[in-house]
Amino acid sequence: MSESPVSIAILVYPETTASVVYGMLDLFRSAGRDWPVVTEGRPGPELMRPWLVARETGALEICNGARLFPECRLDDCPPADIVCVPEVSLPPDAPLAGRYAPEIAWLGARYADGALLATACSGAMLLAEAGLLDGCEATTHWAWCEALAERFPRVRVQPRRALVASGAGQRLVMAGGGTSWMDLALYLIARSVGLEAAMQVARVNLIDWHQVGQQPFARLASTRQVEDAVIARCQVWIAEHYVEPNPVSAMVGLSGLAERTFKRRFRQATGMAPLEYVQALRLEEAKQMLETTDNPIEAVANEAGYEDAGYFSRLFRRQVGLTPGQYRRRFGALRQTLAAAGMA
Repeated sequence: MSESPVSIAILVYPETTASVVYGMLDLFRSAGRDWPVVTEGRPGPELMRPWLVARETGALEICNGARLFPECRLDDCPPADIVCVPEVSLPPDAPLAGRYAPEIAWLGARYADGALLATACSGAMLLAEAGLLDGCEATTHWAWCEALAERFPRVRVQPRRALVASGAGQRLVMAGGGTSWMDLALYLIARSVGLEAAMQVARVNLIDWHQVGQQPFARLASTRQVEDAVIARCQVWIAEHYVEPNPVSAMVGLSGLAERTFKRRFRQATGMAPLEYVQALRLEEAKQMLETTDNPIEAVANEAGYEDAGYFSRLFRRQVGLTPGQYRRRFGALRQTLAAAGMA
């Protein structure tokens, strides 16, 4: 365990949220300090020293009208053991080139100095822009994974994983979407000041590790494209007819194209093979039914277009990372709670 507090610079910019920035800061501050408060009635020593860094100091307005107050400028920031990069709250197709040039240059310099760089959610895009992820495994928010893979083909994107440590000495650490920033904070605490400190922070704050990854939380990210009108018409049709038998053959017929040509153009337009697209639509419908109904798994499979419930369960487990029953227990709990309160 480190004798002096581990120094952590949290990079901030207008396109981020206070919950992630201050959430990470709170967990880092908690390490070593709060467990003795709960168990012994006195604070323990703070094991980590986080601060906020930005292009300029002073009030910084970020997403949702919140304000942050960075403590130091990029140019004046003291050396840090760890640099954390929160999410970039922009659409996945938003161009980033040139938008964060000072931050990207600063990240590259900190990495060269030996710091560990850790990103939450779409913050991984800044590491990719800096060229630090070339040849490395990486993850980001599930809705950004496709954009990361397309823009940076040398990056080995791992969309199912909620946490990836990569690069030389595993000094590039990336968390997936949403609250997986908590996983990131716990990992950094465990790695820098000890596993027990991380477990104590998790216990005090009631944090569950996202061991199933982020795929169970993902939705079909590919929206209907409009560049290829023939394929777009087929997408509209399949959205209403995905339960029909032989849907790919039906789309081929609807398109008027040769089967090989249709499959090539479909993949080119959507990024997915036709059957893969159909399976994704069916599984999204199954997710909705598992979340909102008490229908037996066999009935859910049938309504989603699968006559063989066993095959459906195996496919669901392979694609989602949970069995249908596990998914229902995890994501149907909110509905059940609201129903018990007469709100659903």
